Amino acid sequence: MSYSFTATEAKTFTLTHAKHLAAKVSADLKRLQRLYGHVTDQRITEFEGEVTELLRQGYLGTVTYGFKRDSSWIEPTLRYTANELANSGTDDDPGRVRPGIDISGASFHSYLTYNAAWWALTPEQRAAIEGQLPLQRTGQAEPSVNGYFADDKTYSSGGRSLGRASVRSY
Repeated sequence: MSYSFTATEAKTFTLTHAKHLAAKVSADLKRLQRLYGHVTDQRITEFEGEVTELLRQGYLGTVTYGFKRDSSWIEPTLRYTANELANSGTDDDPGRVRPGIDISGASFHSYLTYNAAWWALTPEQRAAIEGQLPLQRTGQAEPSVNGYFADDKTYSSGGRSLGRASVRSY
């Protein structure tokens, strides 16, 4: 005799889940602000709103915040990648941004990419969503990295996650 068991779990990703994840990004940005300056409270609020809305609607690919020197990301720069979770996942606390890194000659920037679901929308649908966002971005090439991105944290809620990676120098 053999037995089979199947379990199905449905999760609905809500605005509350999106806000939970975006608040972790905001906390990391506040740490960057405290350690290095260059980003205002207003800008952090705009970034948080942008991440919240794109996560809620399911269109965020990656978003990078940090410092560029000579057109390349340098330490301390953080990249977040949106993912679906197959299980409950890890929900780390924000933080552990490396202090004391030389950012002379660098300026603060952010760069966002959308996922495949975004590109499946019509141009009109994309324009309508962009109109709801607190930031209006312009198209440009993604900067190179002076070093490499090392995965260091995972934030999760409601069946989705944001994987965080930090730039590390060689």
